[in-house]
Amino acid sequence: MSKIDEAREILMLLGMPKSQQADLCCYSLLAMLGVTPDTEWSAATNEWIRIHDILQFTKEYYEVTYAENSRETFRKQAMHHFRNAALTEDNGKATNSPNYRYRITEETLNLIQSYGSGDWVGKLADFKVNHESLVDLYASKKKMTKMPVKINGSDFTFSPGAHNALQKAIIEEFAPRFAPNSECLYVGDTIEKDLVKNVDKLAELGFEITLHDKMPDVVLYREDKDWIYFIESVTSVGPMEPKRIKEIEEMTERVNSGKIYVTAFPDFKTFKKFSESLAWETEVWISEMPEHMIHLNGDKFMGPRNN
Repeated sequence: MSKIDEAREILMLLGMPKSQQADLCCYSLLAMLGVTPDTEWSAATNEWIRIHDILQFTKEYYEVTYAENSRETFRKQAMHHFRNAALTEDNGKATNSPNYRYRITEETLNLIQSYGSGDWVGKLADFKVNHESLVDLYASKKKMTKMPVKINGSDFTFSPGAHNALQKAIIEEFAPRFAPNSECLYVGDTIEKDLVKNVDKLAELGFEITLHDKMPDVVLYREDKDWIYFIESVTSVGPMEPKRIKEIEEMTERVNSGKIYVTAFPDFKTFKKFSESLAWETEVWISEMPEHMIHLNGDKFMGPRNN
């Protein structure tokens, strides 16, 4: 293998994510180790180095030229992640200082110097005992940022983000208040499109869903009333406007259950932004005021109410 392919294998075996096995990252590793195409891995070093030096090393020894204005790309794609994986250290200077330097840690250097030798496998195993791989570390952090939610009695997690936070509120705050004992037939996730999708029940109720149909963000079914709640979670786009109602009606023309159309907003400010586009005969729920609903239902709710 070429030196860049060997560098890529080292990064892979160290547990670096795929994007940190790119050529740019391989050249960064080679430069920090002072490994040229003719250098043995056992002769690798760990001198303090700037990103500018990495660019010059790559150009001189591997005949690959990166522009000086690509230094930030090197910093973000390679050096930042190497530091997170504890493969490198810095000299403690301010990051905008011309004297800011990086180097491979002594522990990592000792390991890489054994690459290709009979000691490599054993040393790699020992290294991994004391270093969580960046793939595992990033996966753990990603999992920690996910939002747990209980749907139909089972535990799920939503990806982080305002849209999913509102969907979580719909299931945990809206449903118990305004759709008691309902079953969630469908809810999507910003990453996992169909997080929950009860195909059998949807078909039983008369849904005919094609790949081109866009389901509402949350669909709840209340069996005791035979009501279906179509709910859009709106933080930036997609309220229950007349065009959207028509799309859902066409998608559910064989559904005989009562249909309730709801637009959920995180706050009153967002509601005001979309208020003029909302369709009549629909409902509005605002997460920051979970006990209340706004009904755009004409004379259905006309007249005095009991306090």
